[in-house]
Amino acid sequence: MSTTSLFLTAAGVGLAIAAPVGPMGMLCIRRTLTGGPRAGLAIGFGIASGDAFYGLIAALGLVGISQFMLAYDRPLHLLAGLFLLYLGVRTLLQKPPADTSNGNGDGRLAQVGRAGALRAYASALLLTLTNPQTVIMFAALFTTLAPRGAFSPAIALTTVGGVFVGSIAWWCFLVTVVSLARHAIGARLRVAIDRVVGLTLAAFGVVEIRRAL
Repeated sequence: MSTTSLFLTAAGVGLAIAAPVGPMGMLCIRRTLTGGPRAGLAIGFGIASGDAFYGLIAALGLVGISQFMLAYDRPLHLLAGLFLLYLGVRTLLQKPPADTSNGNGDGRLAQVGRAGALRAYASALLLTLTNPQTVIMFAALFTTLAPRGAFSPAIALTTVGGVFVGSIAWWCFLVTVVSLARHAIGARLRVAIDRVVGLTLAAFGVVEIRRAL
C-alpha cells in the first residue's frame, strides 16, 4: 500500500470513528449553537488531538505509557463520568443567553473569544484523554492497515495523520451544518435542544461512572 493510499484509508477510518453522534458530538453541537463555529471547532480539534495522542502511543509502541493508562482505566472513567455529569447538569440549569444582536441571532457569537475557544478545546481534550481504551482501538487499526513486515515509524505517523485529518473533516462538516441551521432555530427550540443535550450528557456521565465502579 502506498503512502497516499494509506493516508486516505486512515482518513476514512478517522471519519468513520468520529461520525457516530455520542456525548462529544452532542457537546460539539451545543457549543456551536451557543458559542458559534469557533467554539464548535475548538471542541472538534480537542477530540482529534486526543485521538492523535493515543494513536501515536499505539503507533510508536509506547507500551509503558499505554499500560499505565489502561492500569488506571477505572479512575479515568470516573473522572470522565463526573465531568460529563457536571456538563449535563450545568446545561440543564443554564439560562438561555439574551439575544443582543438586533434580531439576527449573532449576539452570543461576538462574545466568544480566544479564551472561550481554548477552554472548549481543553475540556474536549480532557474528556478524550480519559478514555485510554482508544489505544487498543488504534493498535488494532495499525495492525490492519500496516502488516508487521511493512510497519515503520513513517507508516505509523502517516496513519495517525490520516486519522486526525479524517476526524477533523467530520467536525468541520458538523459545525458548518449546525452553524447554518442556527439562524433558523428559534429561542424555544434552542431551549429544548439544551434540555435534550443536558439529559444526554448526564446520562452518558452516569454510564461512565457505573463503568468505573
